[in-house]
Amino acid sequence: MRQRIVILAAALAVLCLGRSAEAVKKKKDPKIVAAVSRALDYLAREQRRQGYWEANQSQYRVAMTALAGNAMLAEGSTTTRGKYSKNIRLAVDYLLDMAQPSGLIGFKDDYHYTYGHGFSMLFLSQVFGEEEDSERRADLKRVLIKAVEFSAQAQTERGGWGYVSAKDQPNFDEGSTCITQVQGLRACRNAGIPVPKEIIEKAKKYIQDCTTPEGGVQYSIRGGGARPPITAAACAAMFNAGEYGESDHVKKMLEFCKQNVWPGKAGSNQLFGHWHYAHYYYAQVVYRLGDEEWNKYFADISKEILSKQSANGAWKDGHVGEVYNTAMNTTILQLDNGFLPIYQR
Repeated sequence: MRQRIVILAAALAVLCLGRSAEAVKKKKDPKIVAAVSRALDYLAREQRRQGYWEANQSQYRVAMTALAGNAMLAEGSTTTRGKYSKNIRLAVDYLLDMAQPSGLIGFKDDYHYTYGHGFSMLFLSQVFGEEEDSERRADLKRVLIKAVEFSAQAQTERGGWGYVSAKDQPNFDEGSTCITQVQGLRACRNAGIPVPKEIIEKAKKYIQDCTTPEGGVQYSIRGGGARPPITAAACAAMFNAGEYGESDHVKKMLEFCKQNVWPGKAGSNQLFGHWHYAHYYYAQVVYRLGDEEWNKYFADISKEILSKQSANGAWKDGHVGEVYNTAMNTTILQLDNGFLPIYQR
């Protein structure tokens, strides 16, 4: 019995904290270490006493809490140990309090509440794998099971998700919330939470149906034009769903991203106003492609990110706000830590 426990613990360690020698080496780059430390300290200062973070105009509290919490998990802290353990614990408490009987993590009067729900599944799934307290672990499991059920009910007949549940607005779906749900659901599955296979398969079909012949993913299945940020996010979602660069469909998406998202490409810093969103997901894609692609990309993107960091540790450009920018950029800079299974090679 004891041997089985040791084996299980080792397996969990590989899943949640697996780090190669190369990853450890990169983590010790002094410029990146200093930038990450300043950024995470900024996020710690910005967390409210109730445990949440928020975007501009006090929006997206659930989504910002999950994103900032994930950035702190990437550093290596958990709910019980590490420099940011208190911040993570407060964030978990807030999100658990936001869990509704329906399974939604958040409130229906929140702006675009499916974003917060998806990011919360991503964050809480990782915490679930590390949680040592039996009662808290039971609470997390209950909330995540209900959250998966809510996502299944919120999915449209076409396989996507909208800014709200399909039950509230049945004919609306769009690409970016679909990606958020797929990643959250995949993280739940990695954590051992049951996720029906058909939910993911329908979502993959939706992404395929949104893809143009050139490989760009449209705003919605109804049109809206191919958008580089959504295409980058869709690539990440397809990778998480088990469809990698070998398929012709994903190859087209990857080529589209290389021409429209890669740092230094004409217009790549604009990207329909969503630079941080685009590279938050594209970095995950390139990292999964291996060291040859990743090392070139990371040299470019880390230089760009570090050059724009403010003295207080945050990143100010973008219309959503500093917490959003900082959580996303800090996650990119820490991908080599391999802190979450869906971010690992």
